[in-house]
Amino acid sequence: MSSIAAPGAATSARHNGLSIAILAVAAFVIVTTEYLMVGLLPALARDLEISISAAGQLVTLFAFTVMLFGPALTALLSHLERKRLFIAILLVFAASNVLAAIAPNIWVLAVARFIPALALPVFWGTASETAGQIVGEQRAGRAVSQVYLGISAALLFGIPLGTLASDAIGWRGTFWVLAALSLAMALALTIFMPTVAMPRRLRLAEQASILRNPYFVGNVALSVVVFTAMFTAYTYLADMLERIAGVAPAYVGWWLMGFGAIGLVGNWLGGHLVDRSPLGSTAVFSVLLGVGMAASVPLSGSLPMLGAALAFWGIAYTALFPICQVRVMKSASHAQALAGTLNVSAANAGTGLGAIIGGLVIPYWGLASLGYVATGIAILAALSAVLISCMRR
Repeated sequence: MSSIAAPGAATSARHNGLSIAILAVAAFVIVTTEYLMVGLLPALARDLEISISAAGQLVTLFAFTVMLFGPALTALLSHLERKRLFIAILLVFAASNVLAAIAPNIWVLAVARFIPALALPVFWGTASETAGQIVGEQRAGRAVSQVYLGISAALLFGIPLGTLASDAIGWRGTFWVLAALSLAMALALTIFMPTVAMPRRLRLAEQASILRNPYFVGNVALSVVVFTAMFTAYTYLADMLERIAGVAPAYVGWWLMGFGAIGLVGNWLGGHLVDRSPLGSTAVFSVLLGVGMAASVPLSGSLPMLGAALAFWGIAYTALFPICQVRVMKSASHAQALAGTLNVSAANAGTGLGAIIGGLVIPYWGLASLGYVATGIAILAALSAVLISCMRR
């Protein structure tokens, strides 16, 4: 019996591994759709004949939509059979990216950004749990890390890849590519992903009781401040590289790629240090983030020195993603899935606020002042982390 069962078990393991890999690639496509807009802003603004500040509000729209609708939609839809749910989400992303590719003006493009923003937090909030269900409890941790590798890859490389693709095939072509990839992932999940057990439905009130914990709420609010600091300057980094550092548009994507590559160090550091002190690591990397952002403008006259400043910036920027996620989930007494989704909403709130603040700073104080304003917010985040640590019982 064992000699017959073993090949079947091996085949099942390979099939499950393929399912997880496809889910990770789907995560990459979905999260890239959110963040690539940062790299497309200069080209998009030129083509649609709008200001860079107005184009930046597309980032705000997506982020605030995720923030406002994410937790409720995730709680309401998380009981659905996951294979069908993920396929539906990818089809929504495919259609939305097609609409973005053909958008004649910013208003149609705004609709094309609003629709997938409703679906993104549902995917993000349920994908890791589904990966664990597919492979079983013993290998759940590895499966979840593989899915988050797709998310991390999108955060690190989605923007620079989108920028490079935009330079080669235009920003509209980039959305066509994402539409095709979304369809391909929907088809792959249809063929290879198994149907998983229906999750138990929990009452929203039961999950939301974590919001009565001031320590948890303080950690969620801290994520808003951290991401506001991050995206006040990062939203306009492509434009800063072009207009302040004098980097040719054809090379901006490569600079953003380097920013993401050095960020792998931050991803590793953040994942290792957050278990020791979630709030302490938040404070340390917020300060490091401020140092990198503040130094980027005065050092922009020398490309090697600018690269060093961006290295500090990139390491801290990327480290704060897993740090904030783990910190918020650890601060919840229960309902950690909802806690993770609330952190995603907090992160998107900060992303949107950062884009707004940066968009207001540029016309009044100039693009060169963004790094200093963002640094001030980063220092506020570090101080807030120290204060919140005093709330823990």
